[in-house]
Amino acid sequence: MTQFKTHLLTQKGLPRSKGITCIKSALASCKSGFTLLTLLLGLIACQPEGNLQSQPVSYPDSATVDHTDDYFGVKVPDPYRWLEDDLSKDTADWVSRQNKVTSNYLKQISYRQELKQRLESLWRYRRISAPFVEGEFEYFYENNGLQDQSVVQRRSTDGITEIFLDPNKFSDDGTAALSGLAFSKSAELAAYSISEAGSDWNKIFIINVETRQQLETPITDVKFSAITWLNDQGFYYSSYKQPEGSRLSAQVDDHRLYFHQIGTHQSADVLIFGGSDSGKRRYVSADLTEDHRFLSIQSSMTTKGNDLRIVDKNQHPSTAVTLQDDFDSDTYLLGNDGEMLFLFTDRDAANGKLVSTTLNAPEPGAWHTVIAETSEPLRVSMAGGYLFAHYLKDARSVIHQYDYSGAFIREVVLPGSGSASLPIGKQTQKTLYYRFNNYKTPPSIYSFNADNGESSLYFTSSINFDPSRYVSEQIFYASKDGTRIPMTITHLKSLTRDGLNPTILYGYGGFDISITPSFNPANALWLSLGGIYAVANLRGGGEYGNAWHNQGIQMKKQNVFDDFISAAEVLIAEGYTSKEFLAISGRSNGGLLVGAVMTQRPDLMQVALPAVGVLDMLRYHTFTAGAGWAYDYGHAEQSRDMFQYLKSYSPLHNITNGAEYPATLITTGDHDDRVVPAHSFKFAATLQQAQARPAPTLIRIETQAGHGAGTPVSKTLEKYADQFAFTLFNMGVKQLPPAKTEQAGK
Repeated sequence: MTQFKTHLLTQKGLPRSKGITCIKSALASCKSGFTLLTLLLGLIACQPEGNLQSQPVSYPDSATVDHTDDYFGVKVPDPYRWLEDDLSKDTADWVSRQNKVTSNYLKQISYRQELKQRLESLWRYRRISAPFVEGEFEYFYENNGLQDQSVVQRRSTDGITEIFLDPNKFSDDGTAALSGLAFSKSAELAAYSISEAGSDWNKIFIINVETRQQLETPITDVKFSAITWLNDQGFYYSSYKQPEGSRLSAQVDDHRLYFHQIGTHQSADVLIFGGSDSGKRRYVSADLTEDHRFLSIQSSMTTKGNDLRIVDKNQHPSTAVTLQDDFDSDTYLLGNDGEMLFLFTDRDAANGKLVSTTLNAPEPGAWHTVIAETSEPLRVSMAGGYLFAHYLKDARSVIHQYDYSGAFIREVVLPGSGSASLPIGKQTQKTLYYRFNNYKTPPSIYSFNADNGESSLYFTSSINFDPSRYVSEQIFYASKDGTRIPMTITHLKSLTRDGLNPTILYGYGGFDISITPSFNPANALWLSLGGIYAVANLRGGGEYGNAWHNQGIQMKKQNVFDDFISAAEVLIAEGYTSKEFLAISGRSNGGLLVGAVMTQRPDLMQVALPAVGVLDMLRYHTFTAGAGWAYDYGHAEQSRDMFQYLKSYSPLHNITNGAEYPATLITTGDHDDRVVPAHSFKFAATLQQAQARPAPTLIRIETQAGHGAGTPVSKTLEKYADQFAFTLFNMGVKQLPPAKTEQAGK
């Protein structure tokens, strides 16, 4: 970490070159259990790791129970099963005691508050979304920097801008968030959904757009749902049959599609699809074409594959035509041109293709290819009377423009190498908008002329961060089995590869999700301090299409962990960092990644940051909608072989008593009803009991927060400050380098 190293060595009165020589000399005589940065600070003698902490951590008692599960004749103890009960006073007391220990530990870090202040300074810049037109107004989301929730603004044709919805007024503490907003066809009515305390359970409010007055009683108990208006009559929404027991953890597997007629009570809402009549589905959703003519209903049992039905509301408003009746592929309705339907599908096209058909010829054999499959994963949008194809080339965006026949028009010239959104806008608009950013470039919005293909800068961020001081390079490395894996490494241009640079390695590797370059003010702070931020594009993701995804699922899941381990080894071998300065980080499925890697290779990193992780792989499918993740994971009751495979890497079940694990800060939210916090609770209790190193094992449980979406900015800043402080402190950093004004031109 160049700034840390230079600053600290200067404090000791040594030039940088002499200081590094001193460190290397001291290293030769150090025994195991000593850290490089302790040497950096001491310079002439090794000091034991325990000196990094002002006092040993005393963990709260975690009671155990005599509970054992039987999987195919194999007995598996679960001594912390009681922590799964989120309604229990004992669990609440455990959470309170753990948070107190974590808070006391973090308070001893002298620069924790300074990190938060620097992060606040970086985060204090205006951010807006691309504008979108509804009726006579242009709408956009805006945050002045530190607002807990972004505000929905609207601009009239005469240029007057006013607040349309301010989610910061939904609750006193900023924990109620706007999770969806949709307008009726005339744009005279709107419906918006609210998430409270981070829960996936939402409420839908209906308002008059002109007056913004609420029109009727809110729709409640809505989960994993879009709001799909049918003209001005009402809208479709999805929800589960109410679970027995805790709404935050009880299993849900009966998703249903309803239609709400404006002016009626929710009790009169019509069941459109799902329930006992048509068979249970874990996920059901609906979409309408822009002209409100074609309604598509798609349902699925897992996160991969769906069936598809389409209704022509003009011709046969009550008759659904089946286009796909199996779950072998993902197919959805993109839009229409009159009677012609455009479908995006990966059926017989692993990387995706666009096809066209009509309801007179709905079967897959009659589909006509409009945009063919290529070697790069494809996404498509319709806007401005054109088709736009987004290709992912080595996790970077490439966008092509086509007409409705599939004739190529042009490649959209992007501002650089990074992530660009597909152009958005209505079919009648000729000025469209897209967003661009990468790991070192804050988001900018570009307007795009759909007819001549010219892009113009519409909005750019004014954050106090100068991208020209940094480099973001993509490298390729070989995983354990020889597979070529991309990794992007971002750092100061002045960085020296001497193995002394604190580094965060981030990964995900699952659910066909592609991790592409994106800017985060928190990572900007890490970079501005001189840190390295590395992102590995692991198998299990969607960076190279379905084949890449399928190489990291079920009984190939170990490939994902091997890819991540190899990434860490490359960073160390190439001198970017060393074990003593490496932290690994991941969220959700990425939390599973961190948990698996830190238990398989605890010798490889100094710090582990598993966030909202899936950590109990034998029971994940018994909570909320977790069973729907089985396409990626399989589940323990599926077969003896699958049970044994899951147990072989399940982070909770691979903690070894007396092993030496890295300093670990587990983070979760008490209202996370996607990956329930019991995963993190049981992992923390087990790890605290097993840890042999003096390195801390802490859990930070955010209250009134869920899986992440809608988290107030104030809570987000506190979380990042705590994670960075914990990471640097356990790498031996005692003081931050002076803050600098970075923005270009300042």
